[in-house]
Amino acid sequence: MTTSTLFSTATQTLLTPYALDAGRIEQVFGKMMAHRLDYADLYFQYSRAESWSLEEGIVKSGSFSIDQGVGVRAVSGEKTAFAYSDDISLNALESAATATRAIARQGGTQTVAQLKQGTRRDIYLPHDPIASLKDADKVALLERLEGYARGMDNRVVQVMASLAGEYEVVLVARNDGLMNADIRPLVRLSLQVIVESNGKREQGSAGGGGRFGYDYFDDALLKKYAAEAVHQAVVNLDAQPAPAGNMTVVLGNGWPGILLHEAIGHGLEGDFNRKGSSAFSGRIGERVAAKGVTVVDDGPILTPRGSLQVDDDGNATPWTTLIEDGILKGYLQDSLNARLMGVALTGNARRESYAHIPMPRMTNTMMMNGDKTQAEIIASVKHGLFAANFGGGQVDITSGKFVFSTTEAYMIEDGKITHPVKGATLIGNGPDALTRVAMIGNDMALDSGVG
Repeated sequence: MTTSTLFSTATQTLLTPYALDAGRIEQVFGKMMAHRLDYADLYFQYSRAESWSLEEGIVKSGSFSIDQGVGVRAVSGEKTAFAYSDDISLNALESAATATRAIARQGGTQTVAQLKQGTRRDIYLPHDPIASLKDADKVALLERLEGYARGMDNRVVQVMASLAGEYEVVLVARNDGLMNADIRPLVRLSLQVIVESNGKREQGSAGGGGRFGYDYFDDALLKKYAAEAVHQAVVNLDAQPAPAGNMTVVLGNGWPGILLHEAIGHGLEGDFNRKGSSAFSGRIGERVAAKGVTVVDDGPILTPRGSLQVDDDGNATPWTTLIEDGILKGYLQDSLNARLMGVALTGNARRESYAHIPMPRMTNTMMMNGDKTQAEIIASVKHGLFAANFGGGQVDITSGKFVFSTTEAYMIEDGKITHPVKGATLIGNGPDALTRVAMIGNDMALDSGVG
């Protein structure tokens, strides 16, 4: 689908059925800009979502939803007025526009720019995952996944699997004349297994997803997920309780990067730094990490679930270097925070839905490759922990303190991995941990898309 075809699909989905077009949207902006505002936009959204859940060999739950609406935003200085409606109509837009004018400054009428289609990069296909498989085939996919997991090990006693898909169409119109659209597919497949041996039970999980269709989950990938989940559960059957204390930690690649996302990435988002509530506030140009540490946010990667062709302000999503060789270079910005901080925007505006205002949030955030192999890193550790996979965690953005639990971890003794441990919880401080990075692996990988 070409850019013009995608834009046409978005307008036919979100505007045409409600007798709206560029001229009528300009009319709404005219009503808003009759009072002095710095910025105004309309965010149209249509989404269909479904989920299927299998347990004990039976699909026990399923859901399907359709949602649509429009958010109307006006900005004056640091003040934002926002109204939304699930009724997409000229009357609803004009009522919302009238409500948002309350924050306008005194002054004359402003000129409304003529709306023109903006540019965007085509990095993922506008699949409709929900329509890509019959319902019976979705159930069969989950049943095959369960079969593969049970066939991996006779100690598997329970399997839970879920499949979810979303088809989302968005269109952003702004008072500066930009009008941009995107069609965003999103799928996810999750697997959890429970194994039992000698009265002892443990669990393991795996899965993946991204901006593509259900056909991504072929039999080879289903077998891979099954093997990963069963391996994790079986390892924990023999795991010993994790020791406490300060020790060197080696992180696996992929999903363990959630520590970077939570403990550091959120602290680099523009709104927290503009308000001075982040541990990284006011530190541009300073050394915040060990040499060799480079952290980037990359929106236009082909298919990961964090990717966006345009952000929710309608801007392109570029590659943004946040930390380079340990030096803080910048923050993640949406249009509002970039303007208020007097810096360039980075295309990181994200909205929970049309009923929410955008905030600067991450797309695909990662630490770049170093020059050490995993074997070299482990060999350098006298006594430590290898955290191969993570579970949940939380962070205090202001202080940077974090707590993360591991789901698969091993002790390292005299440079060698010895035995698995369970119950390992990593406690630390994100900004402090960045300065203590001693070695960086050369096997950087994104997580599989389950998170």
